[in-house]
Amino acid sequence: MNIYEHLSREHDTQKKLANDIMQTSGDTAERKKLFSRFVEEVESHAAAEEQTFYASLIEHPEGQPKARHSVHEHKKAADLLKELKEMDMGSGGWIQKFEKLKKELEHHIKEEENKVFARAREILSSERARELSDEFEQRKQAEAARAA
Repeated sequence: MNIYEHLSREHDTQKKLANDIMQTSGDTAERKKLFSRFVEEVESHAAAEEQTFYASLIEHPEGQPKARHSVHEHKKAADLLKELKEMDMGSGGWIQKFEKLKKELEHHIKEEENKVFARAREILSSERARELSDEFEQRKQAEAARAA
């Protein structure tokens, strides 16, 4: 598996979790469990992606703008996650804020899979894309373990 397939698979998991959360209501055990899993998934994914995939793109001048833009989008998502963690999960404002995060996430994924991946394929060899998949998985596991 290469990095593009790997990240796309992870994106599908994130979108499913976000959709599942949108189907919940109130301060319930189900919402708490799904949100906890979502936070772990998104945070470990973003950190590993920045440390592997984006770091590799930034090494090349033509990859820098897309990688830097994506890192900026990660920061915006992290800020929204922080706000959500501090809010009452049972309030109507919580689900509205989560929906905003979901839309940001979907925008980021679409842009990454269409524009960033296209640029990366011009820069990175097929072999490097396969290596990055392994490096990403190792970093993600380390990030998840650190957070736990």
